[in-house]
Amino acid sequence: MGEKKPALTADLQQRIRRSFEESAADEEHFPSTIDPRILHVRVILETFGDVAGKRVLDAGCGKGRFARVLVGEFPSARIHAMDIAVAMLRFVAPPLVPCAGSLTSLPYADGAFDCLYATESLEHAVDIDGAVAELCRVVKPGGRIVIIDKNKDHWGRLETPEWERWFGQQELTDKLRRHCRMVTSRPISYWEDVDPDGLFLVWIAER
Repeated sequence: MGEKKPALTADLQQRIRRSFEESAADEEHFPSTIDPRILHVRVILETFGDVAGKRVLDAGCGKGRFARVLVGEFPSARIHAMDIAVAMLRFVAPPLVPCAGSLTSLPYADGAFDCLYATESLEHAVDIDGAVAELCRVVKPGGRIVIIDKNKDHWGRLETPEWERWFGQQELTDKLRRHCRMVTSRPISYWEDVDPDGLFLVWIAER
């Protein structure tokens, strides 16, 4: 998977937005909370370290479930939660800072954030090169970026919309290295006592 590259037309972007607007009502598949013990959360916290007083972006936040964990750990952090679907953002309450926008055209200035994460959102960007460039653009030099997404070697395990794209480990590493001075990646599971099954990968980059 990954060879088919549809163009991000205005019509396709509208269909993606509409899909997530409708999905906001589906709490089972698009939950508003997450167990803070899962490794997807812990790797973000461990990679960023103490973000008290810093600016953090949740890029493609959905209902803000990861962002709520971070602000619970660091109440003085300025955590921005951005998503394409306004219906998702209705679940994002202060002190989180909600914002509607697209991964391919982030509504923020260069170097606006100390760190950024994107969990299972880049796969919906369609224009992956453009989205990666934007994610890196809005992070300060020396800032950290965490991307958690699905491994294209396991394509077919889940039902997906036609625009969704999964990534090879080296493929996304190479894209990040165009903009970042350090990139590492590895498989990740949900739980510390369960070995990764290959479905999820985490990429950690430093601008």
